[in-house]
Amino acid sequence: MRSEVLKWIIITMVLLLSLLIAIGVSLTIGELNISFFDLPEILKNGKGSIEYTIISNIRIPRIILGIAVGGALSLSGVILQGIYRNPLVEPYTMGISGGAALGVALTIVLGLHFLFGSFMLPLLGFTGALLTIVLVYFISIKQGRIRIQNMLLIGVMISFIASSAMMLLMAITTKDNLHGIVFWIMGSLDEPNRSLIWINFAVAIFGLLLSYVFVRPLNALRLGEEKARHLGVNTNLSIKLLFVIASLLAGVSVAVAGVIGFVGLVIPHIMRTMVGTDNRILLISSFITGSIFLILCDSISRVLILPNELPIGVITGIFGGLVFVIILSRKSMKFN
Repeated sequence: MRSEVLKWIIITMVLLLSLLIAIGVSLTIGELNISFFDLPEILKNGKGSIEYTIISNIRIPRIILGIAVGGALSLSGVILQGIYRNPLVEPYTMGISGGAALGVALTIVLGLHFLFGSFMLPLLGFTGALLTIVLVYFISIKQGRIRIQNMLLIGVMISFIASSAMMLLMAITTKDNLHGIVFWIMGSLDEPNRSLIWINFAVAIFGLLLSYVFVRPLNALRLGEEKARHLGVNTNLSIKLLFVIASLLAGVSVAVAGVIGFVGLVIPHIMRTMVGTDNRILLISSFITGSIFLILCDSISRVLILPNELPIGVITGIFGGLVFVIILSRKSMKFN
């Protein structure tokens, strides 16, 4: 047991070091490249310089949001895959992204962000995600118990309905509104509102800490609901609470950063093959790796077609999809 704990500590330290390296890369590359060795001097004595302005006003906020969104989506993926015992489930499978996208599309089409301020985009996005969560949750309950497989199917169907409704709005709106909807759907860490960034970060960290309260039920659910109940786990309550935690993590992330695909699917699966299926290490390792992945993808999106910037969803989709296919071709999925 001690050797296993020591191994987990080493893995966590290596991942944290990798996160620091990813942060260093993100701080130094972009339209204006900055030497890594100049960073301490710029941050300490460079106030007023263009380098300090870029780092403090653009790159650091994007890094914080990348940590929050990448970590939250990966953590949400781990939890949902643990509930369903299915490595192909991800946060967006439950219709969360569809609901959020529909909320944002309505906001743009109706011009609510011009009437009440830009905060209406994430607010209506989160509202759409929350309504989807509530709808899936209550439709899936029968006689006080959640029907896991039905919940998955209901989430997929609601996602299709929301996507179809959004496409209807896109078909009847103006070109300017259409551009705004499409850009938001592809995802971005370029969020000017610092309050939203810190709210997302706080929710992600709180979700990580809260998930460890349910690490024993999650580990027990790997054996199936019936065996988990025999081990003394209140599976019905645990599944309900875990579903709410995972959904809120994904809902807040989508509302602020848009639809960033593959993170909640690929990262949990990669870490499961690397560190095993014990959620005591899987939760934290997936959170950190998701943060690293999204920060690096954001860095690539900023420099790939300079002076323009690619939506981060394009990068995560390409790299995440390729990595996932390579892993599946070499190693079978495992859960127990």
